[in-house]
Formats: sequence, structure tokens, C-alpha cells
Amino acid sequence: MPSRSENRTQLIESLMERFPHVPREAVIKEDLLRGGIAFDESALSDNEGGEVKPKSYFIFSFDHGTLPELGAAALRRPPEEIVLTGGPYELRRTVVSVRVNPSSPYRVAADDHGVLGLYLDGARISDVGLPPMPDYYRHTLENGKSVMEVAPTIQWGYLIYLTVFRVCQYFGAKEECQYCDINHNWRQHKAAGRPYTGVKPVEEVLEALAIIDKYDTSKSSTAYTLTGGAITSQIGGKDEADFYGQYAKAIEERFPGRWIGKVVAQALPKADVQRFHDYGVRIYHPNYEVWDPYLFERYCPGKERYVGRDEWHRRILDSAEVFGPRNVIPNFVAGVEMAEPFGFKTVDEAIDSTVEGLQYFMSRGITPRFTTWCPEPTTPLGKANPQGAPLEYHVRLLEAYRATLEANGLTSPPGYGPAGPGNAVFSVSSFMDSLPAESAAPEDADAPTQPR
Repeated sequence: MPSRSENRTQLIESLMERFPHVPREAVIKEDLLRGGIAFDESALSDNEGGEVKPKSYFIFSFDHGTLPELGAAALRRPPEEIVLTGGPYELRRTVVSVRVNPSSPYRVAADDHGVLGLYLDGARISDVGLPPMPDYYRHTLENGKSVMEVAPTIQWGYLIYLTVFRVCQYFGAKEECQYCDINHNWRQHKAAGRPYTGVKPVEEVLEALAIIDKYDTSKSSTAYTLTGGAITSQIGGKDEADFYGQYAKAIEERFPGRWIGKVVAQALPKADVQRFHDYGVRIYHPNYEVWDPYLFERYCPGKERYVGRDEWHRRILDSAEVFGPRNVIPNFVAGVEMAEPFGFKTVDEAIDSTVEGLQYFMSRGITPRFTTWCPEPTTPLGKANPQGAPLEYHVRLLEAYRATLEANGLTSPPGYGPAGPGNAVFSVSSFMDSLPAESAAPEDADAPTQPR
């Protein structure tokens, strides 16, 4: 990857030319996700008092600097997401999650007429739209907490992201995943005096959802995700399945069928997974993080110690018997395969390894998805790899992902909105942007395809 920012335009154009089957929108989106965006003050929000929906910091920082390093962007939050259109590459509508990097060659700024654009190496490459402040963000809970604090929405309002446990019980250098800053993000927000609830009471979540349901008159919010840190013991006397499951049970009882219920949790034994389903969850994300066994052991030491990679994968396959294969959607962190000092040295090797994992699951009807790695600076891998993985890896992964999906006769997974360039709203990777629009799955999660 070129180290000098003035070569970035040449890099993205060469990749667009080399990989014409990957949407050009996805090439730019992946570069923004892996390397971040700088924001002119004209492009920042006025936090919860303005007209632009601000970044919610719902679980990880997804930034290339700590809050004290972000300058004005730490005081006036950047927008949650941006949408790119037009410009010299004639970009179709592309939703991108915001990851702040004051030193990025990409900058969002207003022109002389006050119109926002995305600039690369000083040249305007697209128009930029900002998410409007949703009506439900203008209301507070009875205790004064904001809806954004309790139940933020992402993916242009499609997904309600319920991080109900904001720390992880995999703690310390010998247990924390080496690319994850969930625990540091908790500490930095508390140190800055921001409201950042560690364990969100069920009643607060229901109250926030009632506000969303009342004021989201267009029904833009279609799904919710329950997530948080791993639970290796208990919280309030509940293990992981019952802790996260209690929220799903309460939501489904109060708002039956209003949203597709998803949970991101560890790969749990089948009986625990059954409890998730019984509580009303319809999509299960037992994230496998990285495929290679050598890298899994080093990057996910807590998961290796408590569960182990082979058992983790067995549990993923078992969970398909409960939810149906199409509704088991494990995530991996795309890019850590090439992180120094342990990662693959060439893009070819990294892609081959990642595709081996995709084929393993897709051949069994399970469709993984991925988040583009943001090398957060307080994590071991972020410190060692501030530039992340080469953009070529991310572009080739999109091509390989689509090919593996189609070779196994699968469509895009449910619960992610529409597929296709110009249509997708999934904002933390370009896998949905890179699939054909006709591959979009129905929004209703399937019933299990095998008896339990």
C-alpha cells in the first residue's frame, strides 16, 4: 500500500481498473472504512441539539484516535454515517459508517457554496449527504437519558443497536481480542464524562423502543441487534444466554413482530442457543472473528481459552439446527489476517485462508458476513498496524465473497436490508454493496429447516 497520501487516488483508480466486477463504490467505501475520514468543522454535527444525526459510539470507538486526539470532532461529534453520490466516479448512493482519522487523505468539507463533498488528495470525488436527526432522538426517557444513549440506530436508521453490556469479561492482555477496544471505549467515554451506561436495564430499553416505535412513522427501523461483551460467568445471576435473552423476551412480548430480532453472542452450546430462539431471537451471530487457527489462537486468546476454535465452529454448525442455516450469520473481522507480526505476508495467502473459512460455512448453508477492520490505536493490532490491511485485500475479498456465495447457491443473508450498489444500507463493510440487487433475501427470517 502506498505510504504517501498523494498516491491514494492512483491506488483506488488502479484497483477499480483491475477489479471491474467490484463496484467502484465499494472500493472507495472499503478505503474509508479501513483508513478513516477527516472532518472539516463545517461537516460536524451539533450533537443531539442539531439537525444531523451524530455518531453514537454504540460499542467500539471505530476511530483512529482516542477522544483527546480527535480535536473538534470529540466535542462536536461527526455524523453517524455519510452517504456518497456522484462525482467523477459517478457513485451510486453509498452509505458509509464514520470512522474518524484527522490525518486521513479523505476529508469531508463544504465548498464555497456550503455544499458538502468528499475530497481526496484535495480533489472533490463525491457529494456527501448527512443523516437527518430522527424525530425519536429528540425525545428522552423519563429519567432524562437520550434515546441515542440507550437504543441508537445505524445503517441509515435500518438497525437498532442495543449494546446492553458495554464491557467484556474477556479482560486484559491474555484474554481480550487483540483488535477490539470495547473495554477501552468504555473507559474513555467515562473519563470524558459522557453518559455511557454499562448494563442497560430492560425497562430503559423498552422505554426507548416505545419512543422509536411511536415516532418512526415510516417504519425505517426494521431490525434490532442485542449485543455486548462476552459473559464468562454471570451478570445479575444470569449466564450469557439468559442475560441477552431476557431483552429479546421482553421486546417480543411488548412489540410482537415489530422488528427482526438478532443477537451477537459467543458460540454457545446448543441448549443455550435454543433458549435464544425460545426468547424470540430469529438471527444468531456467533462470530468466528478470523479463520486461520494460528491467528485465532493469538488474536482471540480468551475465546481460545474458554471455548477453543474447533469447539466454536462445532457450536456454529449446531446452532443451524436451531435457527436454520440461513439465520446463523457469523461475522469475521476482515483485514486482521494480514496484521503484523503474525498475519499473512501476501494478499494471496490471506485471501486463500479467508475463502477456506467462507467455503467451510457456506457449503453447509451458513452465510458469514464481515466487518472491515478499523485499526483502533489502543488495541495491540491497531498499535502495530496503524494503516490496517492493504486495500487490495479488501477489494479482492469482495470479489471472492461473492464468488463463494454464488458457487454455493446462496443469497445475501436476511436482516441486512437491500443488496446491490446504490441500494445497500449496511455501513461497516461493502459486502452488501457488492452483491447483485436480485440476490437480496426476504426480510423475514426463515424458520429452522431441521427438527430440533
